[in-house]
Amino acid sequence: MEYSFCNINESDETIIKAAEILYVTFTGDVGKPWLKNSKEALDEVRECVEEPNICIGIKAGSELAGWAGIRRMYEKTWELHPMVIKRECQGKGYGRALLGEMERLARLNGVIGLVAGSDDETFSTSLSDKEITGENILAEIKNIRNYKNHPFEFYVKCGFAIVGMIPNANGPRKPDIWLWKDVRNGANSA
Repeated sequence: MEYSFCNINESDETIIKAAEILYVTFTGDVGKPWLKNSKEALDEVRECVEEPNICIGIKAGSELAGWAGIRRMYEKTWELHPMVIKRECQGKGYGRALLGEMERLARLNGVIGLVAGSDDETFSTSLSDKEITGENILAEIKNIRNYKNHPFEFYVKCGFAIVGMIPNANGPRKPDIWLWKDVRNGANSA
């Protein structure tokens, strides 16, 4: 697999392509799309490329295969938002390579940890099986199962740990799963 990284802000063409990938990938089979239209996707990309955010893409040959951004959440912990790989490029190592580069860039900027939120709006995990309460939340997180290729599993394979969830974040039984990774030493890198 040959790939290269690029700055998403390198040209208007790259920004537009990144918005297209974001919109198509995140509105496919999701019941309630995060982005209502391509303009919202373009606005999201423009927000991601603003300083001090870091926003890069991964190219397969000359084609943009995906992109990711990180932004300050706390002083030393930044949020990975978003991370998107075109469907036809998923499962081929582009996501792992892109995440590894994001971790490297985070370390260069003094970041200790990365946080990622991964919504389950399509009932793709066992966290959407039942009502989550203060009494069962930790057990349900510990015993999470992936039914429909939910991305939380990708992050866990790349060294992230599930650190919590927000039940009903996107409606009844549609939680937001929160993951975190210590990126200081590069061990367990993507």
